[in-house]
Amino acid sequence: MTLRTLDSLAEAVGTLDGTRVIVRCDLNVPLRDGVITDDGRVRASLPTLNVLVNAGARVIVCSHLGRPDGVPDPRYSLAPVAQRLSELLGKPVAFARDTVGESAQEAVAALEDGGVVVLENLRFNPGETVKDDAERRAFAEQLAALGDAMVSDGFGVVHRKQASVYELAQILPSAAGLLIETELDVLDRLTENPERPYTVVLGGSKVSDKLGVISHLLPRVDRLLVGGGMLFTFLAAEGHAVASSLLEKDQLDTVRGYIAEAGERGVELVLPTDVVVAERFAADAAHEVVAADAIEQSAFGAAGIGLDIGPDTAARFAEAIRGSRTVFWNGPMGVFEFPAFASGTKAVAEALASVDGLGVVGGGDSAAAVRQLGFADDRFGHISTGGGASLEFLEGKRLPGLTVLGWE
Repeated sequence: MTLRTLDSLAEAVGTLDGTRVIVRCDLNVPLRDGVITDDGRVRASLPTLNVLVNAGARVIVCSHLGRPDGVPDPRYSLAPVAQRLSELLGKPVAFARDTVGESAQEAVAALEDGGVVVLENLRFNPGETVKDDAERRAFAEQLAALGDAMVSDGFGVVHRKQASVYELAQILPSAAGLLIETELDVLDRLTENPERPYTVVLGGSKVSDKLGVISHLLPRVDRLLVGGGMLFTFLAAEGHAVASSLLEKDQLDTVRGYIAEAGERGVELVLPTDVVVAERFAADAAHEVVAADAIEQSAFGAAGIGLDIGPDTAARFAEAIRGSRTVFWNGPMGVFEFPAFASGTKAVAEALASVDGLGVVGGGDSAAAVRQLGFADDRFGHISTGGGASLEFLEGKRLPGLTVLGWE
C-alpha cells in the first residue's frame, strides 16, 4: 500500500470546499510564561493548512502540548498557539476552550468555508493517550463527530498509537499532510541509497536512547560521530576513566559490540579526543579542556563532569561533516543551554549548514539547539519536527500513525 495524500483525500470526499477537515498537527511548542519560545512546529504546519484553507475547507486543528496527564491545566493551553497561528496565516483563528465539548462544537458549527479553529489540548482528555483500545476509540469517535475527514500532519507523534493519531484516521476518510510527506521523503533518502560519504552524528545524554538507530544505521553509514553525554559510555568502553560524567554502565558491553562492529564493517567511528570538564553542572561552573583519556586528571579530579566536546574534537567533527554528501544529526554535543558548553553543538550546526548535499537536523533537542544558537531554518536541508519518530523510523520500526495512512 502507498501513503494516502491530500490529493487522494479530495477524491475520497468529492470536494474539500465546505468539508470539515480535522488536522492533527504537532504544535507541542516550548512555552515560557505563556509565550512561545520556538514556533518552528507551528510554522511547519502552515503548508498543509494553507492548502486546505485555499481549497475552502473548514479546518479544525487539534494537537497536544506537554503532558497534562488527562486533566485541564492552564499551563498547557493551546491558546498562545492559536494566536500565533492566526498571525502566521494572516487571518482570524478561533479557539475552542475544550476538545470535544460545548465550546468545540459551537466553534466548529460557526466555521465558514476557509475558516480555522484550534481545539484545546487533546491531552486534557485521558482518552487521547490511554492504553485501553476501547477508551481511545471512544474518544476518537467524539473527535470524529466534529469533522467529515481527517488529515494527519503531526509527524512528531506518528510513532504513538493515540486516539487522534491512530483511531481517528480509521474512523474518518484520512490522509497524510504535506509535512509528513516531506519528512518521509527525507527519511527515505537517509535509508535508501543515500549519497556518499554518509555521516551520522549522534549526541544527547544516553546511549540507551540511540541503541536501535545505531544498530540499524551501522551497516548503512560511512562515518559515525559520537558526542554529548553518551560519549562517556563509549570512552569508558575503551577503558578510560570518565570521573563523574554521565555513564551508563549497563551499556558498556553493548557499546563495545558497536565499536567492534564498526571496525568489521569499515565504518569510521569518530570519538572525542578532548572534552570540556566542569567542576559541577551549572552555567557558571569553572571548567577546562582536557584530553579525552585524561578526564580524571583535570583540576576537579574524580568530581569533574564532562559537559561538552572539546575544540579539537569540534574541529574534527566539522571537517568530517563538511566532507560528506549526506549527514543526519540527532542530539546536541553538550549542554548547549549553558553558553560556556555550547561550542561543540554550534560547531556541528555550522558545519551541517555548509554541507554540499543533504544535511538533516533530527528534531528534538537538536532542532531546539540550532534555533537557540541563532541559526535560521533555511540554512539546513531539513529540520525534522519529530525527534523520537525520526529515530524509530531509522530503526526500521513500523510506526502506527503511518501504517494507518497506508504506509508500508
